[in-house]
Amino acid sequence: MLVKFISSETGELIMFAEVARQLLLALGKPCAARGAFTVEEMAAAAAHLRALVDGGASGAAAGATGLGDEEDEPPVSLGSRAWPFIDMLERTARGGSRANIVWEAPGDFSA
Repeated sequence: MLVKFISSETGELIMFAEVARQLLLALGKPCAARGAFTVEEMAAAAAHLRALVDGGASGAAAGATGLGDEEDEPPVSLGSRAWPFIDMLERTARGGSRANIVWEAPGDFSA
């Protein structure tokens, strides 16, 4: 399943539900079919994810997720996958009071 994050400032970001679930749970957000970040939440959420990535906690806590079927390809860590979302949160937070981020998925992805 794919989850689409839509920002009024940066456009769309699409990620697999497994990755979205790990990021949203780290931020205390539900993994529902639809949700949103308020402008007041964005900067703190970005800072929290940045601290997890910078501290290496995201890779240790969530493990690495490989891409592709090639055995010789290195895995892509959750920390690496978090950066586009961190960028979206930070850039949208700078957009002011009308800025928003919403997400959409075909259904709940909590499990």
